[in-house]
Amino acid sequence: MSVNGINGNGFDISKLLGGKATAPAAGSAEATDFLSSLKLQIANVESQTVGLLVSSAQASGKVSGAANFADILGAGKTAGTSSLDALLGSAAGVGGTNGVSAAGRNLALFDPESAYRMMTDINRFAVNFKAEASEMSDMKSYVATLQQEAVKLGSTAESTSNDEIRGRLQAFANAYNGWMQRFGSELQDGGMLAGTQAAKVSQYELEQSIANPFNGAMNGVHGMADLGLSIDPVTKLATVDNARLDGMLAGNKTAAIGALHEFTTNFAKSAELLNSAGNFITNRLDNLTRAISYIDSNMTSLQAEFGLGDPATPTGQVAKALANYNAAHGIG
Repeated sequence: MSVNGINGNGFDISKLLGGKATAPAAGSAEATDFLSSLKLQIANVESQTVGLLVSSAQASGKVSGAANFADILGAGKTAGTSSLDALLGSAAGVGGTNGVSAAGRNLALFDPESAYRMMTDINRFAVNFKAEASEMSDMKSYVATLQQEAVKLGSTAESTSNDEIRGRLQAFANAYNGWMQRFGSELQDGGMLAGTQAAKVSQYELEQSIANPFNGAMNGVHGMADLGLSIDPVTKLATVDNARLDGMLAGNKTAAIGALHEFTTNFAKSAELLNSAGNFITNRLDNLTRAISYIDSNMTSLQAEFGLGDPATPTGQVAKALANYNAAHGIG
């Protein structure tokens, strides 16, 4: 397989994380070995390059037909063999293995342009991973806050005044809307987190918790909508209809409080599960952390091997999130 065959459509970095549209289960092959795709592509490039160099050297008479692989790599000293450095110089017209040209290409490779494009993708995703990690960390904090707000709302009792209940329900709606206003645009098509399943599932689960019509069903209540709390289908923001809430409290306060308790218990549990170890948000953050660590640790060697690639030029929310990541990690 040639380098061009591997990267004809660009470097598929999504394979590093099992795809942004999937969330590998904790302990699965995708979750524990998500870098295998990158390493396989690197190995294929190296194998292709060495194979080309050996064939070229044998054809030119620089390596005897009986030379073994160790001799070719310079580990052996049999007559008629050359070191890999010499082969690279012969095949690429450069002296030594660090033959990155002034244009940033490694001319010793079988297909320098495809390798350069792959490195361009790696440079871009190195930035995108950090930006996404920053956003997902913020999302984790927001989800934890929503869990706490649900617990507060759940402390409401029948003895709580109607005015206090209205205030608590509005406070919960405000907290939910703060979360949606923070991440709503990023979750829409084309947004920074639109393809991240952990983020999309979080939005869906919490929205469905509010819309669930079965909270309070045992007492004749049709979910939080009967208490005036609903999600606007266009803005996706929570709204509170105080007139409807007052009517429910006046008609059957016991049933209303029962539905409220059922809702807040379910909502808090959903938020807790989203943030729990090995689940959507933490699993995504763990995978991003491993990808960032691998690329940062190997960036110099990757660029030496595949060329420099075009530098990443983040803009908009990606640039802002990257700046937040760098600030949080003390990166100047």
